[in-house]
Amino acid sequence: MKKLALHWKILIGMVLGVVFGFTMASFNYQQFVLDWVEPVGKIFVKLLKLIAVPLILASLIKGVSDLKDISKFKNMGVRTIFVYILTTIIAITIGLGLVNVLKPGEGITPETVTMLKEKYATSGKAQTILSNAQKQAEAGPLDFVVDMVPDNAVTAMSDNKLMLQVIVFAILLGICVLLVPEEKAKPLKDFFDSLNEVILKLVDLIMLSAPYAVFALLATVVVSADDPDILIALLKYAGVVVLGLILMICFYLFLIAVYAKKSPLWFLSQISPAQLLAFSTSSSAAALPVTMERVEEHVGVDKEVSSFVLPVGATINMDGTSLYQGVAAVFIMQVLWPEGLVFSNQLMIILTALLASIGSAAVPGAGMVMLVIVLEAIGFPSDILPIALALIFAVDRPLDMCRTTVNVTGDATVSTIVAKSLGKLGAPKVKNWDDNYPKK
Repeated sequence: MKKLALHWKILIGMVLGVVFGFTMASFNYQQFVLDWVEPVGKIFVKLLKLIAVPLILASLIKGVSDLKDISKFKNMGVRTIFVYILTTIIAITIGLGLVNVLKPGEGITPETVTMLKEKYATSGKAQTILSNAQKQAEAGPLDFVVDMVPDNAVTAMSDNKLMLQVIVFAILLGICVLLVPEEKAKPLKDFFDSLNEVILKLVDLIMLSAPYAVFALLATVVVSADDPDILIALLKYAGVVVLGLILMICFYLFLIAVYAKKSPLWFLSQISPAQLLAFSTSSSAAALPVTMERVEEHVGVDKEVSSFVLPVGATINMDGTSLYQGVAAVFIMQVLWPEGLVFSNQLMIILTALLASIGSAAVPGAGMVMLVIVLEAIGFPSDILPIALALIFAVDRPLDMCRTTVNVTGDATVSTIVAKSLGKLGAPKVKNWDDNYPKK
C-alpha cells in the first residue's frame, strides 16, 4: 500500500483539529484543550525554532563559500532583493485595488464599531501594539541597517528575532572562507557541510510529528477564537483580504509556469507542507527549516541559492502581510476616516508598507505593528487609533495564518525564480529520515 504523502497527513490533522476544537468548545472543554493539547503544538513550534538559527548559519556559510567567486554572490543578492521588492509592490497594489473596488467598510454598522470599541480599544493588547509601533516609528531612517549588524554573534544566535544579524554574520564568515587559502578553509567548510546535513535530517525527524502538531495548533486556535458574532460582522473585510491573498498565490504560480517552466500544481504539492505549517504556526520563521528542506530537496533549488534567498525572505519578504496592510488601512479609513481616502494617501500606503515589511519580524502579530506605522504615516488621527485596531482584532488571527502562508509561498517562489535565472534549478533529490537507517 502506498504511503500517504506528508501534506495529506498534515491536512487531515488540520481538519481533525478544527473539528475537535469546535466539539470541545461546544461542550465547554476549552480548558482541557489549553492544558493537554496546546502543549503538543507549542513543543513542535519550539523544535522548529530551535533548529532555525543553526540551519541558517550552516547552509548560508556553505552556500556562500561554495560560490568560489564573490561576484556571483553580489549577482544573486541584487536579483533576490529586486524580485522581493517587485512582488511586495504587486501585493500591496492588489490589496488596494480590491479594497477600493469592493468597499468592505461600507458594510460595517455604527453598532458594530461601538461593540468592537468596547471589547478591544482599551485592551492591553492594543496599548502594547501602539507602544511597539511608536518605538519603531521613532527610529532613524538608517536604524534598520544598524540593527542588521551584530555586535555579538553569540547573542544574535540566541534570539530568533535577530535573524538578520545571523544572516549578516554568516555571509561575512562565508566570504572570508572564500578569501583564505583552500587548505586552511577546508576544515571549517567540512564542519558546516556536516552540520547542515545533520540539521536537515533533524528537520525530517521533527516533521514526522507535524500532523499531530497541527491538530493541536488548530484545535487551540478554535477554542481561543473571539466572539463569532463579531467575526460574522467582519466577514466581508476578511473576504477581501483572503481574495487578495489567493490572487497573489495565482501570481506566484504564473511566475512558476512562465519563467521557471514548472507545473504550478506540482510546485504547490512540493511546498505544501511548508505552507500548511506556516498556516498553523502563523510564523514564517518557524516554518523556515521546512521551507528550506522542501525547496532544496523537492523543488530542486541549489543550496547556494536557497541558503541565501529563503532566510532573507523570511525576514524581509512579507507579501501577504503587505497586501493585508493595504486592505486593512483603506478599510479602516472607509469606516472611521473617509476624508482620508485620497490618492496621495494610497501612494503613501504602498511606500510605507514596503519599507515596514523589510523591518518586520517573522513572528505572529507583527502585521498589526506594521499597520499602525502605515496609518500614522498617512496622518490617521491618533485619538482613534485604538478604535482602528479594535475594528480588525477579531479576525486578525485567522488572517495572520492566511497571510503567513502567502509569505512562505512567496519565499519559495522567489528562490525558484532566482535559481532559474542563475542556472541553479535542477532535478529534485528527495531524502528521507531513514535513508541511512539499517533496514531488515
